[in-house]
Amino acid sequence: MLETLSSLADGFGVALTFQCLALAFLGCLLGTVIGALPGLGPSNGVAILIPLAFSLGLAPTPALILLTSVYYGAMYGGRISSILLNIPGDEPAMMTTLDGVPMARKGQAGEALALSGFASFFGAFFATWGLVFLAPLLVKVALLFGPAEYFALFVLAFATLGGVASTNQAKAAFAAALGLAIAMIGVDSQTGVPRFSFGQVHFYDGIDFLVAIVGLFALSEVFVFLEHKSSLKKSDTSGIKLGRITPPLWMLRKTFPTMCRSTLFGFFAGVLPGAGASLGSFISYSFEKQLVDRENTFGKGDPRGVVAPEAGNNAAAGGALVPMLALGVPGSGTTAVLLAMLLALNITPGPLLFQNNPDVVWGLIAALFIGNFMLLALNIPLVGMFVRVLMIPTHYLMPGVAMISFVGIYGISGSTFDLIVMVVFGVVGWVLRKLDVPLVPVILGVLLGNLMEQNLRRAMTISDGDWGILFASPLSIGIWTVAVVGFILPIFMARRLRRKLEREVTASDVD
Repeated sequence: MLETLSSLADGFGVALTFQCLALAFLGCLLGTVIGALPGLGPSNGVAILIPLAFSLGLAPTPALILLTSVYYGAMYGGRISSILLNIPGDEPAMMTTLDGVPMARKGQAGEALALSGFASFFGAFFATWGLVFLAPLLVKVALLFGPAEYFALFVLAFATLGGVASTNQAKAAFAAALGLAIAMIGVDSQTGVPRFSFGQVHFYDGIDFLVAIVGLFALSEVFVFLEHKSSLKKSDTSGIKLGRITPPLWMLRKTFPTMCRSTLFGFFAGVLPGAGASLGSFISYSFEKQLVDRENTFGKGDPRGVVAPEAGNNAAAGGALVPMLALGVPGSGTTAVLLAMLLALNITPGPLLFQNNPDVVWGLIAALFIGNFMLLALNIPLVGMFVRVLMIPTHYLMPGVAMISFVGIYGISGSTFDLIVMVVFGVVGWVLRKLDVPLVPVILGVLLGNLMEQNLRRAMTISDGDWGILFASPLSIGIWTVAVVGFILPIFMARRLRRKLEREVTASDVD
């Protein structure tokens, strides 16, 4: 305990510099704007700004502080368009529309936004404390892992990635297989023989995962805009009256127990690999409705219905960082993008991260605390400014996204070939979106494919080719069991949960 607090104090020494504070503020501001814009979300926001972080020539700690601040800011910002326009900024913010929109229709838009801001702060702040104490404990467990256990852990990450949010587990499995196939491109590290290089020398080093991420997320968003530009309209916020922008004290007292419970649910949902903020938001709202909705007020503008999903999804955002930092396995789509950033900075997440790079990891955690207070300070008094952001036409935003993508990737690699590859990935991402195939498993396959192969080969070498080593230890058997259950269970549960959500959304719209 004392050692952990001492390390956290050292982290504040790293984070409390002018550069880190300025980057945290910039990240929080940009993240809130990105989260408020419908359709972008935290994954796209972080992917878009990765080239910017490299273009600025930032050291590892400041670069990660910038991107994680964008991550937290986007989770905050997603509630703005949800409450004001009934358009979720991203999937986790969908549950906020159920009671946020009815509150706005009653003239309580300002109170709903402020209340959701407090709930976001509460969930993220205590989830960061959970990260402080749980990640080092998980590191001690991870030191028991051998190659077979790590291979099983990577399989677990893929198996649970779809979760209850997945519309089709088969499509999630196809996306993971595509990502693993892309990871196989390059020279085989064991035999030195080129694989799937198609005679191109540029492919001998494999596909740069930053090129893949920016193409799949950022550039595909531009292509989607080009496809639908004629049907897109500027968000109309002219008829919205914010009213009071601070919730009354009785409302805060009424919703405080909900904040506590939802933070707990959201954090543990985030820690589960692949579950992420969507599950945290859904579980928090559903549990609160079952527990406290005695008068059937949920879905009709109950403040607790706004607080529950916001505390849950922001707590899940903090929880998702735990497996990424301690095990090197992303807990959500956005942490998969952050994992790519760590690898690009030659920092290997996992059990040795806390020993080899304590300044990076504890500086990052300290910056999360600072960023939470910055976000609270930004999101309450400046809520009117963020409402006006919704009025920015998309045709002004997308050229900026494309420019940052091209300039940033060229600045990183100095290769026009990488720009061509990025455009190809942008087209692939656009096609996958049209087919409703999730992009995150593709990225996870690109990121973890080589590590997965290396650990499998090491395990086979140790066992002299005996596949039984993959199931030889109680730890690996436990991981395989969770992986199988995590893949099969959503197939039976997801459809029922989505139908329940659709009924609630429809009932809310009718009311």
